[in-house]
Amino acid sequence: MQLSNQDAEQLLKEAMEALRQGRPADARAGFETVTGTGRAAAPVWLFQAAACRALNDAAGEESAVDQALVLEARGLAGLIMKGDCRAKAGDERSAVSFYRTALRIASEEPSLPPDIVPELRRAEAATAQMEARYSVQLEASLAAQGLTPEKRSARFQLSLDIVAGRKQVFIQEPTVYFFPGLPLVQFFDTADFAWVPTVEAATDAIRREIAALLAVGREGFRPYIQAEPNKPRMDENRLLDNSDWSALFLCENGALAPDVISRCPATWEAVQAAPLPRINQSAPTAMFSLLRPRSRITPHSGVHNTRLICHLPLIVPPGCGFRVGNEERQWEVGKLLIFDDTIEHEAWNDSAEDRVVLIFDIWRPELSDREKREITALFGAPDAQRVAAGA
Repeated sequence: MQLSNQDAEQLLKEAMEALRQGRPADARAGFETVTGTGRAAAPVWLFQAAACRALNDAAGEESAVDQALVLEARGLAGLIMKGDCRAKAGDERSAVSFYRTALRIASEEPSLPPDIVPELRRAEAATAQMEARYSVQLEASLAAQGLTPEKRSARFQLSLDIVAGRKQVFIQEPTVYFFPGLPLVQFFDTADFAWVPTVEAATDAIRREIAALLAVGREGFRPYIQAEPNKPRMDENRLLDNSDWSALFLCENGALAPDVISRCPATWEAVQAAPLPRINQSAPTAMFSLLRPRSRITPHSGVHNTRLICHLPLIVPPGCGFRVGNEERQWEVGKLLIFDDTIEHEAWNDSAEDRVVLIFDIWRPELSDREKREITALFGAPDAQRVAAGA
């Protein structure tokens, strides 16, 4: 159909006014005349869909929405309307996928038109309701097959939580060096490490040593994150050069601190039971980590995934917590936590007292002796600082 731009604009104005006045049949006729030219933009198709919706023409509505999405696949209004169409058709899984896509795209936008915000909130609420219904149905189906929650493996339960949107997928994201093929595990089972009881048994002696040091002040503690003038700043971390998170090192990147070790011999002896990586100018690291009251270590990832990090909690007031990926743990004095620090993690101390944890790194247990030698050669090479800097 031939239609001048001026005529098309006039028809659109009349159709939109008809829609506003509650005359959807007239509005639909006008919009269809414009879309019939083959030159209509995505918003015109959405107006046509709205007119069809007002006429309870579900097929016409969805057909118009589909045309809009062909023209603008990332259009928020179109994605939400498509979700609505699928929901009315009883296809809630597809509806959720369209709603979620709209919500994800919206989260990436620096600003949103005010009129779309209520629609996004509606899509979010609808998604939550549909996910809840799906979860009930799924639980009933699994229970009928004998797979009640207490009879599921931890990994299978995590997969269900991810499907249901209760948890998200976290991956290893080392900032410097990635070794492929290592399993994705947030917290490791300490029962799988034969040396753990030896370290935990030394807790009381280690607590006495750190208590004696703290009794005379925080001498030797320094901000854990420090500015380096010869390296570019990658973020605006508020803990940079901030003693709210500070450390006292027994060994830092393979360099011993004899004065600290001499004052904490039981601590240093205890960590020797663990499979510490010993790499020139790189490992091991063992330190007392102090987090001041009402302080938070923001989400971050470690530098390389060939090691695991161990926490031996020593002074843990109420109100402290720790998260790795989806899993949140409470520190318990004398009970080791072993985790992959290249998975996003964070910590907080909401109490009025200091929190102190002994931290040290160990080899990943999945690495072969050959791979350990290769990694040691890499990080121990004269030019290893170029690798560490990402050069």
